[in-house]
Amino acid sequence: MVFRVAVDEDFPAIWEIIVQAKARMASEGRRQWDDSYPLPADIRGDIRRGEGYVLCLAGAVVAYGAVSYRGEKAYAALRGIWQMGEPYVVVHRLAVAESAVRRGVATRFIGEACMQAVRRGVRSMRVDTKYDNAAMLRIFGRMGFVFRGKVYYRETEERLAFEKQLC
Repeated sequence: MVFRVAVDEDFPAIWEIIVQAKARMASEGRRQWDDSYPLPADIRGDIRRGEGYVLCLAGAVVAYGAVSYRGEKAYAALRGIWQMGEPYVVVHRLAVAESAVRRGVATRFIGEACMQAVRRGVRSMRVDTKYDNAAMLRIFGRMGFVFRGKVYYRETEERLAFEKQLC
């Protein structure tokens, strides 16, 4: 698998993965992503800022996520306590192609982002998800993330926040 910065030409494959992830969430009764988020503009913005990343298998994009070192505004208002200081890396909008679900792709993506952060001298990763995203909660637990509290988007959208100390 190859982890790399996404380019404009990757957008159609990325957007198809996002559409698949939205449909999967809806079929499972989860409301984390819907028609209002993420939007094509969110993905194009990630790519434009150099924060959009893909994981490729045999040349095909099988996962997408935003990997940012700019911080996350909502994390400043954590209802809890972060244990690691700044800087930190955050992964948002992580989605896996339907053909690659339950094959360790999301874990590999996060692992690659962790290794990239360490190479950049960043020793902390912060992530968040909704309480009903069982797959991500399992991944966070297996990868050593520690629950630190709750964050809120748009004041009412509660997310569980996690942090991992990177080697």
